[in-house]
Amino acid sequence: MVRPDPLPPAPSPLGLPPPDWFTADDSVVSVALVFPLQGAAGIFGPTCELCARLAAEQVNRSGGVLGKELRLLPVDGGAEPRRVAENVEALVGLGIVQGVTGWHISSVRQAIAPRIAHRVPYVYTALYEGGEHTAGVFLTSETPDAQLRPAMGLLAREHGVRRWFVVGNDYVWPRRTARASHRYARESGGAVCAEAYLPLGTHDFDAVLRRIERSEATGVLMLLVGSDAVRFNRAFAASGLDERCLRLSTLMDENMLMASGPTATAGLYSTAGFFASLANQDTLDFHGQYAGRYGVQAPALGSLGESCYEGVLLLAALIDRAGTLDVTAIGAAADTVSYEGPRGLLRLRGGHVRQRIYLARADGVDFDVVAQLNPDASRS
Repeated sequence: MVRPDPLPPAPSPLGLPPPDWFTADDSVVSVALVFPLQGAAGIFGPTCELCARLAAEQVNRSGGVLGKELRLLPVDGGAEPRRVAENVEALVGLGIVQGVTGWHISSVRQAIAPRIAHRVPYVYTALYEGGEHTAGVFLTSETPDAQLRPAMGLLAREHGVRRWFVVGNDYVWPRRTARASHRYARESGGAVCAEAYLPLGTHDFDAVLRRIERSEATGVLMLLVGSDAVRFNRAFAASGLDERCLRLSTLMDENMLMASGPTATAGLYSTAGFFASLANQDTLDFHGQYAGRYGVQAPALGSLGESCYEGVLLLAALIDRAGTLDVTAIGAAADTVSYEGPRGLLRLRGGHVRQRIYLARADGVDFDVVAQLNPDASRS
């Protein structure tokens, strides 16, 4: 196994870098890589870090950013949102970083964006609830209208799912996505019959499972993060509900699937812009690069890690197209920016990446991609 070169010293448990990071260096372009090192989302932190580093190495082999080395500084995005935002703002204010990217939950993004987006470019890579238009924020991942809407429509048409039960963590992304899901269900002649929201870090799902059983739902929309979704999958299967109810998640990557285990994934569907099982040349090339750099025992590739790879590529492309680190100039040029990665050639429009979305069915601990989703299909 090829061992990666070490990153700079790890952040403190709260995410603040050690004192020796607090020096600006004009010979590099430094970027805060904000990803979870703890909490429910910590399960995919390792693959987020490795994928981002792989992209940074690619950028540097191609000449860097504005002719300078691109350097990543990890920040723990799994800490309390206000603390994460304070740490990122400190790095920006001291001139230590000239950009921000990474996967972190929406409440962290909402805390970070007002503090730094008008000062440095901020590429957010997590799927989210939609509606982010802060100047200086650029988004690579999925939103409910293009991701969840056609998936619910397809499952209604092909599997007769009409009654949905929503289970989510209690913060902005699940709640706003669930609000939209009511409309999507009605478009397919169905309804969301009940909702339940649980704190991040929930272990006991017995009460929710009893509610699902009483609801007579035929579909469960899972809006749970990381290890919470893993524990829910196990409890759901152990209760026998997987025999009468399918599950649909918009946040279920390969690491979460493996952690759930093969006996806990029957009838589980996921929708995303990337699956490691996609049989196209771009995905196969990405597998080869990742395995060649980190070895076959590295954390599994998945959509969340891949998003961090794209975040680094997009940030580099934005800065190079503008020819400057000035965030206003970067924003002015953004709609002319494209980049090529594991999902092929992608372009920005209105601060969001235009992309293809897929629906996959779990097959044990692998995903079988069953459809490319048409965002307009559920409207017909």
